[in-house]
This record gives sequence, C-alpha cells and structure tokens, in this order.
Amino acid sequence: MPELAEVEYVRRRWNPGLGHPVATVRLHPRAGVFKTTDPALLAKHLPGARLDSSEAAAKQMLFRLTAADRARTPLWLGIHLGMTGELTVRPAGLPDEKRDHLILDQPAARQSLVFSDFRMFGRIQFHAGPDAPAWWTEIAPAVTSPAFTLEAVSTFLRRRARAPLKAVLLMQEQFPGIGNWMADEILWRAALHPARRCGDLSPVEVKKLHAETVWVAREALRLIGAADTPEWPDPPKTWLFQHRWEDGGLCPRTKQPLERATIGGRTTCWSPARQKLS
Repeated sequence: MPELAEVEYVRRRWNPGLGHPVATVRLHPRAGVFKTTDPALLAKHLPGARLDSSEAAAKQMLFRLTAADRARTPLWLGIHLGMTGELTVRPAGLPDEKRDHLILDQPAARQSLVFSDFRMFGRIQFHAGPDAPAWWTEIAPAVTSPAFTLEAVSTFLRRRARAPLKAVLLMQEQFPGIGNWMADEILWRAALHPARRCGDLSPVEVKKLHAETVWVAREALRLIGAADTPEWPDPPKTWLFQHRWEDGGLCPRTKQPLERATIGGRTTCWSPARQKLS
C-alpha cells in the first residue's frame, strides 16, 4: 500500500489540472470506492468546478475545487489510494476503462484526470461547503510537523506498553502515513527489534525512535515524494528498503543476514545482528 511519500508523489500527478475547469464527470456509481460517499454529489457539484489546489496528509489526498454556482461553493474531494489506486492524466476523448472509477474531463486543457483502482480497496470522499470536512481535519498531525513531539510519542507508547513496536508504528492516530516498509526502516535505523514491547523502551530508546521516525519521513518525502520521474523511485541501497524482500538479503550496515516474520499482523523484516530482542 502506498505510504506517506508515495501518496505525495501520486498526488502531484494531477498538477496539470490545476487552474482548469472540469467540464464533465464520469464515474462508476456502484464501485466500491464510493462506499462512504454518495457519487450523486460528485455528479451534481463537480461539473464546471475549477481545480484550485491539492495536498496530502498521511495516506489521504485532498483536491480543492471551486464550484461553478453563484456562491462559488468550496468543494473538497478526498482520495485514498488503498493498495492499487492510481492517478493519471490522459489525453481528452479517451473512453473510460473498467478500472476507472472517477474521470474529470478538462477539454479546455485537452486532458482528463483519472482515478483508477482495479481492486477497489481505495476510497473517494466528498464534501461541499466552506468548512473542511471531518475526514480531513481529524487526520493526526504529520510526523514531520512540530506537533509530533517526543512527549506525544512517549505518552502514546506508555499507553500501549504491552503492544509490539511494529504494530504501534502502524497506528495512524499517532504515526499518520507510516506503513509497513517505513516502520521497518525506522526500527532498523533505531536499532530496535520490531517485537519489543513499547513499555520496555528506555527514555533514550524512545528519543531515538522519535528522531528516526521524523528523519525517515522527511527523507522519504525528499527522495520519493518530490521526485520528478515517470514512476516513484526507490530509496538508495543504504536503506533497509532495498534489501528487505531479498531472499538471503543482508543488512546494509552489519552485512549479516536479515530475518522476516509476521509481527503485529504484518510481514516484518529486521537485522538480528543490529536489532536484538532482549
């Protein structure tokens, strides 16, 4: 599933649509991506609306539009990619495909903005009105923001003292945007075993975990999220990411074998020579 940096990268694919009006909307109203939204609202409000801006938070994207009505109503279009969601820009006039669930046609720009998802684990959300919807405002503060403090992380870990670190790092209410590979990367850099109980960490280890979470998120956004390439790039070979799925893969620091197992319900990779379970 795309994580913080990949979501930021994919969001930017619709940048060519900024400043242009949406002439028509094509959608598959019975698709699973509309499970929390009435697609009739999109069909009603989006035609004629201008795409003004976009941003990403955690694993969610927000596209702000201005409606064509007399009140110039602000519109809020949220997209969660799920596991297989994609945003693309296609030349105008092409027919939709079975996996395309939302198409915003911009004939003035000779293009269409397309959200496709063949497994339909993604989600589309929509709101019309001046105030930001709860599904956006209730996303936890970014791990790269000043609100992601050492104190907040320490408190969160104490309240989940018996839970394994890997499972807690995937909890979006405190670590928004952190997914499977980023959690493994953070723990590897902090030299913490993914099965360690949160309550067993010393203050020094909690500080290290906090610092590495911020560092990995910032570097992933710089290397992946801001990339200007046809596909998002992978982190460099000095990262665990490049070795975590290799059979017989070696830790890039210790050069000793890596291990994989299911921890916290997710496939997890770590370096036994570096991340010891006391």
